[in-house]
Amino acid sequence: MKRSLAHMAWPDVQGAARREGSTVLWPLGAFEQHGPHLPLGTDGLFAERIASAVLERLEPQLPIWRLPLCPFGFSPEHQAFPGTVSLPAELLIALVLQVGADLARTGFERLVLFNGHGGQIGLLQAAARQLRALHPELAVLPCFLWSGPEGVSAQLPEPERSEGLHAGLAETSLMLHLDPKHVGPDRPRDGQLSSPPPPGWSLEGPVPEAWLTGDLSNSGVVGDASGASQALGASLNEALVEGWSRLLTNLLTSTWPPRPSGGPSAPSAEAPAP
Repeated sequence: MKRSLAHMAWPDVQGAARREGSTVLWPLGAFEQHGPHLPLGTDGLFAERIASAVLERLEPQLPIWRLPLCPFGFSPEHQAFPGTVSLPAELLIALVLQVGADLARTGFERLVLFNGHGGQIGLLQAAARQLRALHPELAVLPCFLWSGPEGVSAQLPEPERSEGLHAGLAETSLMLHLDPKHVGPDRPRDGQLSSPPPPGWSLEGPVPEAWLTGDLSNSGVVGDASGASQALGASLNEALVEGWSRLLTNLLTSTWPPRPSGGPSAPSAEAPAP
């Protein structure tokens, strides 16, 4: 609670924003189907729990605070399945721009978008770039929960490491560790491609496709949850928490990213006309 902006009065928030390197961590999730065995709020639960654990682990003097979870995201790929609620792309971008503008006005120096939903990585990167262009005084860092920390993907065997895109081994195991009461008895294996893509192409990767879950899966799962375990979930959790603790400590004890340089030099008023 001590790092939660929602539990602080405005003078305390103002004081926090004035700290050198003041940083706000904003967990973002999604509200979308996660197969017959995981809840709709899976991505948000992960982002919020990992963010909370990381902030608890950071040194108390580091200048970082958090916003409440944004539980809705951009999830059109899952709309074939009941329960999915997807914000339009322009609405999520507008939300990021408005929140970021108010944080910049308050005086915060950095905003970390701590995103738990893989389907909105590119959209949040675009929103971050647009926000930075409008408010160059605010550094914006669009991060994805599962990318960055070392030792996470190495714990997943192939082909699950590259093809377990949704509600498979990793997500099911992590939920078994963080909140097992929200894991149903099914352990689906679904979404496997009936035929391989042409050489060089893939669902995700250097040459990706804008896939929809309904194209691939009857259950909503794209991957293999059959080997999920609480032990693997605990190991993934530790790698994520330790990794993000290290990354954020490195950020908060640095002057990264670069600050505005003023841009190209304007011609002198006294300079002779060409």
